[in-house]
Amino acid sequence: MRFLGIGEFNDLAALYHGLAKRGHEVRVFIGDEACQDVFGGMLQTTPDWRAELEWIHQAGDQGIILFESASMGKEQDELRRQGFQVIGGSAYGDRLEADRTFGQEVCRSIGLRTAASHSFTRYADAMDFLKKRGGRYVLKFNGANSPRTRNYIGEMEDSADMLALLTMYSHAAPADVDEPDFVLMEYLQGVEVGVGAYFNGDDFLDAVCIDFEHKRFFAGELGELTGEMGTIVSYRGARKLFAATLAPLAPLLRASAYCGYININLIVNEAGVWPLEFTSRFGYPGFAICEALHAEPWESIFSKMVGKTSLHLKTQEGFACGVVLTVPPFPYRLGYAELSKGEPICFRPGMTPADHARLHFAEVAEQHGQLVTSGATGYIGVATGTGKNVEDASREAYRVARMVVIPNLRYRTDIGERVRTRDWQQLETWGWIDSRDAQP
Repeated sequence: MRFLGIGEFNDLAALYHGLAKRGHEVRVFIGDEACQDVFGGMLQTTPDWRAELEWIHQAGDQGIILFESASMGKEQDELRRQGFQVIGGSAYGDRLEADRTFGQEVCRSIGLRTAASHSFTRYADAMDFLKKRGGRYVLKFNGANSPRTRNYIGEMEDSADMLALLTMYSHAAPADVDEPDFVLMEYLQGVEVGVGAYFNGDDFLDAVCIDFEHKRFFAGELGELTGEMGTIVSYRGARKLFAATLAPLAPLLRASAYCGYININLIVNEAGVWPLEFTSRFGYPGFAICEALHAEPWESIFSKMVGKTSLHLKTQEGFACGVVLTVPPFPYRLGYAELSKGEPICFRPGMTPADHARLHFAEVAEQHGQLVTSGATGYIGVATGTGKNVEDASREAYRVARMVVIPNLRYRTDIGERVRTRDWQQLETWGWIDSRDAQP
């Protein structure tokens, strides 16, 4: 088969590399200049993805285009109209993720309750709002590519910390840039959980995953909101949450010709399910952690999706744990070249081929036969492990992570603890997980 990957950062590098190792032809376009060395010496890249369309066209039904981001939906829609087989999302999916107000409106349209959310394009207006109302809010910037580290979960009931942050942002904002675009969403107590599945343009595949992301940089939920420092995933136990959230979206996704993975992040509490945001694309490192539980390769899954030959996705019982591996200055770019870029990546004695298969690298390259750090931020990859329960999966993931040796390697040491000790049981108590589906 032939695969053309299109994205800014080569986020799916490990997936592409796996396809190539299994004998498929793969070409990758990397839009961000700072990331064009990602998987250097390991993947074939192209400077112009449009120039590769004829190469894909020649492969007929064996040619597939993969889009990584939620910012090129219009291009995907146009390529589908031209007859290409495209997996990624759609313009509608882009809007679901990037426009948080629209995403909440869609959730209300399918019968979900949403937290109060207020949109702003001026920091001064948001500060006036907080001075009048007070309370805890979550700051989230709109746009699929907005830096997650600028988002903030308010801690103080009088909004003093949020007011101070917005004041700082307003003073630091350059005069010649566009107005900010963000929301303040009412803070909700509960269990944060995600539900995801693949949509083939008509229907969802039958495997639905439940995930528990650990977004902060440090153990104990301290530090920056990085996007994701590790996650617990299972393909068992998500049916009730799926029926309440993603399943009702099927007609809307079908009307937009959406084809790809979609995830909805939620807060669940005694009052019910509260949608927070959509991920209308592959998740990173979600795709790698889910892969640990797949009982068939990606090319089989993708073929089923574009060919619409089957809705069955073969998955394993139990849980997968993913631990994100980083070096300084992650989650930022500033200083990476001086601090960590080009560092050698080594492995402890006893590392087996099976252990290597559980490592899904991201910002790495091969130079003179040596694996080294590459890219823009120091996001090295994810170590995965599986097990019949969360504890076993986490133990295996950390065993693999400890086999990796890089100067100044960092990762969280508590991925899965809160799921094992609290979150899963709480969801069972509230009736959102059938205990017969899976055990934590």
